[in-house]
Amino acid sequence: MTETKSIHAVQQAREAELAQQVIGSFDGCANPRLKQLMVNLVTHLHGFIRDVRLTEEEWATGIRFLTEVGQATDERRQEFILLSDVLGASMQTIGVNNEAVGDATEATVFGPFFVEGSPFVGQGGNIGSGAAGEPCWVEGVVTDTDGVPVPNARIEVWEADGDGLYDLQYDDQRTAARGHLFSDEHGRYRLWAITPTPYPIPSDGPVGRMLQATGRSPMRAAHLHFMVTAQGCRTLVTHIFVRGDELLASDTVFGVKSSLVRDFERHQAGAAAPDGTVVEGSWSKVRFDIVLGPAGV
Repeated sequence: MTETKSIHAVQQAREAELAQQVIGSFDGCANPRLKQLMVNLVTHLHGFIRDVRLTEEEWATGIRFLTEVGQATDERRQEFILLSDVLGASMQTIGVNNEAVGDATEATVFGPFFVEGSPFVGQGGNIGSGAAGEPCWVEGVVTDTDGVPVPNARIEVWEADGDGLYDLQYDDQRTAARGHLFSDEHGRYRLWAITPTPYPIPSDGPVGRMLQATGRSPMRAAHLHFMVTAQGCRTLVTHIFVRGDELLASDTVFGVKSSLVRDFERHQAGAAAPDGTVVEGSWSKVRFDIVLGPAGV
């Protein structure tokens, strides 16, 4: 790569002049925040082009790549979110917007597989809906940062099935391994889900080809998604991860945080389930207590 210091002073001046011309074109922007965003975007974009001495062929390749990302995006697949995730942009944005407040549960990536309108399963319900995988009992309590239970918090839960696929990745329009319930008057919740397993992100598109070209794995550490909303509290989007998973240190979307790693207790067939359910095969159990930060913080 050519060092910037080796570029002739006249050439450097021309490049800097162009960048300033583009930045100056936003002087008339009436929205201060929009102006800030555009000026900083242009500053960093031009800085990147100049630092790496980007070739026209590389720029055209980049445009083709982004075009393909857009073409791969539809109502059931969000390739742009996938790209944001694997570049760490999603996690960085989440970190900026979810500053630490007391012992509030840490946030992590939303992912491309959330959908509105999940089925209501209620306390002790089962989000599996026939999806493949080992049953998992999930329980916990929702509180605020003062330790006060939060009743009637809406808890959305979704995950990949035991084959490593979300319902959206099937062609039969199924709804499975997702659902929602509300915490009770004491902030408690409980449900049946599926024991999380590692899986690859969709790698048959442009993002997958980019990972392959750069020698990166498409694998995600095993996890269970949560989105928790309650009046007066900051919305929480997070996962829990399985302690002992060998992929915890190499999650392809950088979503793992040590505070979100949990013990999933394994039980053999015939062991009494917490709600009295007779489980034919093995099953697991995990506790996830959720602490919500105050709204607006």
